[in-house]
Amino acid sequence: MLTLYYRRFYVNFGRRFLSTCYPEIETEYYCNHKNYPEIKQNINQRKGIGRIDYVLQLYDTLKTTSTSSNSYEDVQKKFYEELTLLPNRTHPLVQQYGENPVTVTTLNGKKDFGSHKPLEFSDITEFLNLMRTDRLGYTCDNKSYYYFSELAEYEEALIKYTVSSLLNKGFKLISVPDILPSAIITSCGMTVNSDRTQIYSLDPMLHGPDLYLSGTAEMSLAGLFRNTIHSSDRLPLKLAAVSRCYRAETSNVLDERGTYRVHQFTKVEMFIVSHPNMSDQMLEYIRETQEELFAPLGIHMRVLDMPPHELGAPAYRKYDIEAWMPGRNNYGEISSCSNCTDYQSRRLNIKFNDGKIDNYVHTLNGTACAIPRMLISLMETHQHAKGKIEIPKILQPYMNNKENISKNMVVPKLKLLKIKH
Repeated sequence: MLTLYYRRFYVNFGRRFLSTCYPEIETEYYCNHKNYPEIKQNINQRKGIGRIDYVLQLYDTLKTTSTSSNSYEDVQKKFYEELTLLPNRTHPLVQQYGENPVTVTTLNGKKDFGSHKPLEFSDITEFLNLMRTDRLGYTCDNKSYYYFSELAEYEEALIKYTVSSLLNKGFKLISVPDILPSAIITSCGMTVNSDRTQIYSLDPMLHGPDLYLSGTAEMSLAGLFRNTIHSSDRLPLKLAAVSRCYRAETSNVLDERGTYRVHQFTKVEMFIVSHPNMSDQMLEYIRETQEELFAPLGIHMRVLDMPPHELGAPAYRKYDIEAWMPGRNNYGEISSCSNCTDYQSRRLNIKFNDGKIDNYVHTLNGTACAIPRMLISLMETHQHAKGKIEIPKILQPYMNNKENISKNMVVPKLKLLKIKH
């Protein structure tokens, strides 16, 4: 049902139609010298992603190089490699934001703790014996964690609540793979095998070439539709997935301490395949869905329309939702949603047909629940001076109607023994 039919596609280069594996990026726009100032400004606003000067140089070289020459294929390959690295266009309103995001709305008020100074998540879980993050050398590296007892139940409750809510809104749940080839990952806008990559690679000598751990279910969901065409009257397609996300990134920033930034975590992701005329509306729909999911949890949040330098290569526009974390006395990002327009669909060849012509769909994504940061905000917001943690009423049915989280007495505090060899 999801895939209507497959079609081999062709890249239009000048007057020639080449049966190739290259994506059909808009050469009419990116390689038009009249658009150079606009593209260059966009690149500069977005952390310098892409080299438009080099793209134009290669394009001009291709036009003057014989297709039968030995160098033509090499130049063509390099041209498309550089072309695909150029960032998406930026929403006209966002172009005016400068360096700072714009606050769209706020949800719930900050909790008044009176004379009680709220504790950080790590202190709460240490006192209640609900988590372990240190001395994990026997099982895993740093930036990892164990959840115990009711904290592990809390994780499952958040997943079930989120999935149930999305199903009620017409999303279709899909179970996705966590190991992907580089073509899917790079087509979604991430880099592999570079100094700045966030992607874990598997050892090619042991596991086969070109295999990587997925950083988000968005990649697998987008890859599911590679080389497909969809009837326009079946759009939008609304999908959701629960997956483990793997990130190689690290941080020594104080505000990202503890489990705020970790190497693996569970996330519920939304993904929408949209008609181009509907993608702006679909982005607002995802944002509103996120607000509807988070507001009943009782945490204070602000919704931000992000400036160009925060977009990354694929996004045309992106909203972030930041939750107040009282123990840290700071906001932390718990969710984002992006309209990638046709950036991913061109690289993955995902099209729609309106009865007359095939064209590229727009893809959108949004975090429905990222567990570690959501737990930080929930536990810090709903803590009481006497040590118990209140569970929001909307989550209680997913935790056997428990109203509070108390000290874990089931799993004892663990002590590592020094073993003499």
